[in-house]
Amino acid sequence: MAHTRRPLFIALATLLAALPAASALSSPPVQVWIDVATHDMAGMPDLGGLGGLAGRMMGNQGPQTYPQARNSPASTGKLLDIAMLNSLRPGVEAEQLVPTGLGVGKSLPLLPSPSAPQKDAASSPAQSGDVEVTIRQYWGCGATVRPGQPKVMTMRLKKGAMEMSGSMAPGMFVPDGDINPNPTYALWPNRKNAKRVPDRSSMVGQHQITGDGVPASLKFELGQSADFMPKIALQTRGELAESIALSWRTVDRSRAYFINAMAMQDESNLVLWSSSEVAGAGHELFNYLTGSFIDKWLQQKVLLSPAATSCTIPQGIFKSTGAGNPEGGMAMLSMIAYGPETSLAWPPKPADPKQPWKPEWNVRVRSKSTSTAMLGMDLSGMDVDSSANDGEEKPQEEESQGKKILKGLPRNL
Repeated sequence: MAHTRRPLFIALATLLAALPAASALSSPPVQVWIDVATHDMAGMPDLGGLGGLAGRMMGNQGPQTYPQARNSPASTGKLLDIAMLNSLRPGVEAEQLVPTGLGVGKSLPLLPSPSAPQKDAASSPAQSGDVEVTIRQYWGCGATVRPGQPKVMTMRLKKGAMEMSGSMAPGMFVPDGDINPNPTYALWPNRKNAKRVPDRSSMVGQHQITGDGVPASLKFELGQSADFMPKIALQTRGELAESIALSWRTVDRSRAYFINAMAMQDESNLVLWSSSEVAGAGHELFNYLTGSFIDKWLQQKVLLSPAATSCTIPQGIFKSTGAGNPEGGMAMLSMIAYGPETSLAWPPKPADPKQPWKPEWNVRVRSKSTSTAMLGMDLSGMDVDSSANDGEEKPQEEESQGKKILKGLPRNL
């Protein structure tokens, strides 16, 4: 499979991600956000601390600093992000004492986020000629395509102007629980310490954050509900022209599952599919979800039940048309198991709502487990970095018209 196809899937995943609105957060003097994630690639050996291949496939070539555990992890294994906002002393470094079971030493340094470098605005290259891309949208588990599917939308680029016909189901609104750090935050990992969390790491035990302006009371204990989740033991069976069987073992502490996949049948036909019983659910669901949204979407069958262990992709929806795609095509599949969310504060909230409550700090811990798989692609003989083998860089293939228009698709597809 040509390397040039991988960035296309990465770009598509970005283009199809929704832009959720920010959600309200409580504001005690000190706030701590901890994200734990476990990521695996189905059908591939565990890359552990190397993660090089996974990083290349996810398009990540930069330093592994905060954040690592969000939408598309750059490497397999366990991932940990810590962010602290200390309004008493913003932008001052701190130290988090951690249990020995985490396997990273006695403590982790939390350092201020550097200012984001200013980038020069790059002008987009002029588009030449007329380009057309058709998107087909499927949903639901089952061996055959259901009545009323797919939804079809065609996008045409004519003389630089975009035209659309047909329609797709609107995406899901997902509230943004992430933070966008600036130099007032103290973060880990950082440029001075990006030590990888070992595969046997555990968050269970006593934690304490110390530093200038940090309350002495900022000590908390995390239990199993806030620990790393197990890997999703995802297995796939079937070629792109067939119905594809997906199976996995129950993931401990998982509250729900969600799966989606996308494929380029040729240079002008894109196919989207999700495990949801409701049309429109897509890549925007690949992040941490709060319990209320998980409960609502389980009831609406947007998400798969925590008891589910299998799903089938309808027959032939990803089958290559062969036009401009002699290698037979490829689909990228992503799966997520949503874990519990833990919230702690000091002093604890009084049982009597009439009593005043002014917490000194709060801590939020989120957990998830994710897996990716390449359907219709033999990974056993993949060349990880062919240029490193012969010392020569291979010429970049000319970008196709289909890829050009896909780069211009609106984010709110």
